Amino acid sequence: MTVSTNLEASKFLDSIDLSVVGRPLGKVAKLRDLSVDGGVLSATIELGFPCDSAHSAIHEEISAAVSAKSGLQPGEIKLTTRVMRHAVQRNLKPIAGVRNVIAVASGKGGVGKSTVSANLALALAAEGASVGVLDADIYGPSQPQMLGTVGQVPDTKDGKTMLPLRSHGLQIMSMGALIDADEPMIWRGPMVTSALSQLATQTNWEDLDYLIVDMPPGTGDIQLTLSQQIPVAGSVIVTTPQNIATLDARKGLAMFRKVAIPVLGVIENMATHICSNCGHEDAIFGAGGADKIVGDFDVPLLGRLPLDGRIREQADSGRPTMVAEPDSAIAQAYRQAAWNVGAALAAERVDHSAKFASIVVESAK
Repeated sequence: MTVSTNLEASKFLDSIDLSVVGRPLGKVAKLRDLSVDGGVLSATIELGFPCDSAHSAIHEEISAAVSAKSGLQPGEIKLTTRVMRHAVQRNLKPIAGVRNVIAVASGKGGVGKSTVSANLALALAAEGASVGVLDADIYGPSQPQMLGTVGQVPDTKDGKTMLPLRSHGLQIMSMGALIDADEPMIWRGPMVTSALSQLATQTNWEDLDYLIVDMPPGTGDIQLTLSQQIPVAGSVIVTTPQNIATLDARKGLAMFRKVAIPVLGVIENMATHICSNCGHEDAIFGAGGADKIVGDFDVPLLGRLPLDGRIREQADSGRPTMVAEPDSAIAQAYRQAAWNVGAALAAERVDHSAKFASIVVESAK
């Protein structure tokens, strides 16, 4: 391919497949500046998802593609990041201070969804995003324990709204911060859904790129409230490989589609176990469950995460793996999942409503 004009160069760059997320550059990034001069291509590329630790690899991949396939030499290729606000359900307004709400759900308990939510949020933050966590499991909130905020109580400046708790660079809100740890939540559905709505909208979130919502199991009142009252840009389904987990995960995925919330993909948790003594790898919970879901529903597999005792120990201690061992292979698996989640959302429709001025109708005098 011989590239000679800016238009040809733009089309060429957009077609480059980014191996870190398995998507064409044009689907997850915007060209903000481009020039072809004297056989040299220079560009400023604005990535739509956080991936600070992958910038060097992405830069090398783009430069190599330019050299090998365009007939040009790579000049200054600058990478920046900007997370846009993406479209949500109709008739819902964005939450103040939040660009994108991502629901992390499973359909079934016991698959490690809360641990995945915590480490996914921490991975997005480590890659350069501003991230919050909303613990939507009103009956059994676990994020205070996992994120080390047990005992902290949210402050208020006006007596009507709450300031989020802060830990490990995240903004956090949970019913667990408002009640005693041993107090059972004996509430009916309307009380629970009202509490979720208040936690989401009456917290003073500060300039978040992503608000990760750790959903409770099931497809009941809380999930319905989320779809009707909270503007969700995308959802992530967490499952283990075993059939009994994937059956419920499929229901959760189908539910989000029915209420017009995009499903960004599936994360397979506890995919394999590696023995700490001998190094033997074993698929304790079976294999192929997530592959069947992504094939049947035509959604991407966002990541495969291992079963490792350290993940549980670190979450129980209030220092999840992304904090306790940020350079480990396990943390890299979470980081890869975070890249894929961010890229999947970047490929969704952008919300353009903020570009249009409000229309004010005044009566004639």
